[in-house]
Amino acid sequence: MKEIDQLRAEIAKLAARLEALESAVGQVSRSARDVHVPPPAPETKPAPQPEPIPEHVLAAISACVAAYLGERVHIRQIRLVASPAWAQQGRVFIQASHRLH
Repeated sequence: MKEIDQLRAEIAKLAARLEALESAVGQVSRSARDVHVPPPAPETKPAPQPEPIPEHVLAAISACVAAYLGERVHIRQIRLVASPAWAQQGRVFIQASHRLH
């Protein structure tokens, strides 16, 4: 019986503590209603890193540039430039080759 009485006393203490916490939270939540909390910022994903250019592609580009310029060159940087102008110029070239006389 002694152990049961100890458990009941412990439960009564916990119930009193829970009541005190709930009343404190109630007071805070009532005062927090007047405070404007901005929405969280949307998560931004990091930009995807481009894959490295394979060695055989670098060799081909180097050979093409060397053939065009007539001398050996050292390539310092290669980057992909996405531009609609390249596609448009290609279409113009193809359409111009189809002219009927």
